[in-house]
Order: sequence, then structure tokens, then C-alpha cells
Amino acid sequence: MPTSGDLIMVKSGAARLRLDDLSLKGDKRLKEIYDELLLELHTRAVRLQAKLAEAKRSAVIVIEGPDAAGKGGAIRRFVERLDARRIHIYSVGKPTHDEISRHYMWRFWRRMPARGEIVIFDRSWYGRVLVERVEGLATETEWRRAFDEINRFEQMLIDDGTIVIKFYLHIGKDEQLDRFRARQADPLKQWKITDEDWRNREKWEAHNEAAEEMFALTASDQAPWCIIASNDKKCSRIAFVQEVVRRLDEELG
Repeated sequence: MPTSGDLIMVKSGAARLRLDDLSLKGDKRLKEIYDELLLELHTRAVRLQAKLAEAKRSAVIVIEGPDAAGKGGAIRRFVERLDARRIHIYSVGKPTHDEISRHYMWRFWRRMPARGEIVIFDRSWYGRVLVERVEGLATETEWRRAFDEINRFEQMLIDDGTIVIKFYLHIGKDEQLDRFRARQADPLKQWKITDEDWRNREKWEAHNEAAEEMFALTASDQAPWCIIASNDKKCSRIAFVQEVVRRLDEELG
């Protein structure tokens, strides 16, 4: 099977990764066999979903990245042929009044998968050390403490048999601008673009710095960060689905 282009694995103790240094070009070969390769991956994913249930294990998939990086599209390509009864997707936005009055992890604990299920978080508890850090919604003491809290939380899941798979989809600043403008011009996609998205662009470097520190402090051998170059949507989607399938296959063996 062809490789999926630029996918970088960050494990515990890895050298500091700089997002600005990533090559964001996709693999042109993948476009030629995109449908064929995706069908093969879907066939394997369906079998692995059944195997996950048989083994009475669960999986948590986390996806982070800049606005318009293609997180939603990658998720849709992975789940479109799976048993919807055993997979749940949560798109995480601002906490509700009820959630904000509790510890920030509370709303995620309530959504952990049952045995045999897969849960996907489109943004996650990492918001504490990303957007909340950059926007000043958490104090420095709070977001620095969160690194250890998150590591302990994920280790508890892993010790209980949960497979934890973490992705960061990254695009270039110019590509993001092109996608923003395309959304604004499309009546069916205008709901995807908000004033907050434009404000986030003004702090591009701060968001990158926060992500780079997050990789360094929360990557582990059992739950590494998978950084996917996502300027090319098809290559990004293949990379995402391929890596989820690889990890499930590795864990369920």
C-alpha cells in the first residue's frame, strides 16, 4: 500500500517539532488511486470495528488543528461505512454554563466510549493548552498544570484498555485564507466561517507555539501525536484513515 504522504509521528522525548518547517505538499500518486485506496481502507476498518467489539476494547480518536484544516472531512471519510451504532462523534465548542462551572475535563469524562465503541472528538480537552491558553481563557498556572492532568487522564484510559489516537491536521496560512474565502463565497458553507475564525488568524504564531509545546509535553509512546500535512484534502484524508486503521490493527493484532 502506498504511504499517505506527510505524516509525522511525535513520540515521547522526540525533538521539538516546528510547524512552519513542515512540507505541506501532498502525494500526487494518491490522487490517482484515491477511491481504490479508500475502499480498501474502509474494508479493513469495518473488520477492525467488529474486532474491537469482540475484544471488548474501546478507542478514542482526538483531532486538533487550525480552522479549516479539514478535520470534519477526514472524520466523514473514516466513518462513512462503519456501524453507526458503535461510533460517536463530538464536535467540541465553547463549554455551556453548566460545564464551565465544573472542572474542564468533566464534559469529556462523560463522553468516554463503552466497551466496543469508538468515540471521535473534533477538538478536545487539548483546548485547555491551545485556544484557552492563547485567548487568555485559562491562567498560565491552569494551562501549565493541564499538561500533567491530560497525561494522567490518557494514561488511565490506556491502562483500562482504551486505544488513544491523536491527530493534528495542519495547513499553511495562505491555504487557510483560500479556504476561508471559498466558504464565504458559498451559500451552503457560509455557516462554517465565523468572526472568531478570522480573529484566530491574527494569532497564528501564538497558536503554532502552543501546539508545538503541546506535542512536546503530551506525546507518549502509547499515545503519540500524528501530525498530518493537510494542504491537499485527499492526501490528508487518506493519511488520517490509514493511520487509524494501522493503529487499530496494531492494537488488536
